[in-house]
Amino acid sequence: MLQKRRVAADEPFLVVRSSASDLAAGQTIEEHAHGWHQLIHASQGVLMVSTGGGSWVVPSSWAVWVPAGVRHRIRAAGAAKFRTVYVAPGVAPGLPESCAAITVSPLLRELILRVVALGMLDRRDSVETSIAWVLLDEIRHSPVPPFGLPEPRTEATRRAVDQVFSGGDTGLAAVAKEAGVSPRTLERRFLAETGMSLGRWRRRGAMLAAIERLAAGASVKAAAGAAGYATPSAFVAAFRAEFGETPGRYFAAD
Repeated sequence: MLQKRRVAADEPFLVVRSSASDLAAGQTIEEHAHGWHQLIHASQGVLMVSTGGGSWVVPSSWAVWVPAGVRHRIRAAGAAKFRTVYVAPGVAPGLPESCAAITVSPLLRELILRVVALGMLDRRDSVETSIAWVLLDEIRHSPVPPFGLPEPRTEATRRAVDQVFSGGDTGLAAVAKEAGVSPRTLERRFLAETGMSLGRWRRRGAMLAAIERLAAGASVKAAAGAAGYATPSAFVAAFRAEFGETPGRYFAAD
């Protein structure tokens, strides 16, 4: 499908833009922000999206919504096809106000690919307007999967996170000591800042790292060992408990 030629005079009438690129394994788009809202989707592969408020690891069955002005970083675990839809601020009510993963239904996936093929959507074109409103309606009503990793906000809880990933003693007492607070205070602050206990946050982080390894080509056995599980079956059971499906099903849409 050929994209229409656009000129500067069209700018005020554009409600949706798009971009497409293929990323190599490990390729990173460094921290940046856009003036328009952004829906980040990997039509193939897995992308890691990080902001000051959290991190998401998503396959092609999900996308990440990033509001205008929010700084974010994107990295491909393995080779990925990176498709983005940009939405003009104020064009429609009810869009997410903060970063979140959203479920990409078959309809939303096709809409994203159609918009990328068209390049931009112009409010003066009735067909393009219809596509835009259906797209925005799908974004508004898509379920939000609980697969993000909220970032702690204070110095103490961030020091705790550094200790968790340091490779040293990661027991609660050691982590709290490194953070400079009591274990009880650390747990209370971590829950208040992230909505999770430290233990739950740590397990979620290990699972998200495992997804990245699997997307990069690691075996389930290797990913299980890196995540701290003694056997692949224990890892698969924990993965299912966390994400509602097995690793194989998680990547099935790729």
